[in-house]
Amino acid sequence: MPIRKSKPTSPGRRFATFQLRDELSAERPHKPLTKGKSKSGGRNSGGRITSRHRGGGAKRRYRRIDFKRRKDGVPARVATIEYDPNRTCYIALVEYADGEKRYILAPQGLQPGNRVESGERADIRPGNALPLRSRRLGRAAGSGIQVAAKEGRRVTLRLPSSEMRMVQADCRATVGTLSNAEHQNITLGKAGRARHKGRRPQTRGVAMNPVDHPHGGGEAHHTPGGHPETPWGKPTLGYRTRKKGKRSDAMIVRGRRRGKKKR
Repeated sequence: MPIRKSKPTSPGRRFATFQLRDELSAERPHKPLTKGKSKSGGRNSGGRITSRHRGGGAKRRYRRIDFKRRKDGVPARVATIEYDPNRTCYIALVEYADGEKRYILAPQGLQPGNRVESGERADIRPGNALPLRSRRLGRAAGSGIQVAAKEGRRVTLRLPSSEMRMVQADCRATVGTLSNAEHQNITLGKAGRARHKGRRPQTRGVAMNPVDHPHGGGEAHHTPGGHPETPWGKPTLGYRTRKKGKRSDAMIVRGRRRGKKKR
């Protein structure tokens, strides 16, 4: 996927880069598979802000994605490859032989006209969904989870974070690596493009007063002497927040931190 860099006609366009998206084959989504998407602005049901720096952004419609892929034995043809504003990878509109249409996450190399299918007897080709006994999967752009080992009814997976985790072998996975791997190389270049995504400005703690933030105060803006904290005094930047005793911890073979094993 080529990346375009515009001429520096203004400070906002000097460092901005854009995706050309030549591989897309449709500009508008299939409306029956979309629905309205509301925004909370980071507020809970009581109206209090629970997630800061959220709000605004361009309007978007949610695309219903078929993650389960339970339509076994029915071949499908890829109709279009489309852009989805709700996720980093592209999506593919597939039309089954019985006339039904569904959205799936598009793997790298999938093109309109290709055939995809799901089930035990599906071939090992990009876009086909099979049990997890010898497949790869992921949901972020350019990601792929590798099958490291198989033992009985369990399969050991190697996640992009280097974590090793066991899951049931009957779980389904899609063959291939997800499309739009160059997504992480895009530079917004200006604050306006972040606002289009619904991201509001952030203020550094060292720029505040002591009454507003633990990092505030002093004659100059400098990093805090102790451990970094949130505005409410909770440690951050490396502080573990995962609760102990989760049932899923028993499925972790090796943690994501190098050199450390599961506790």
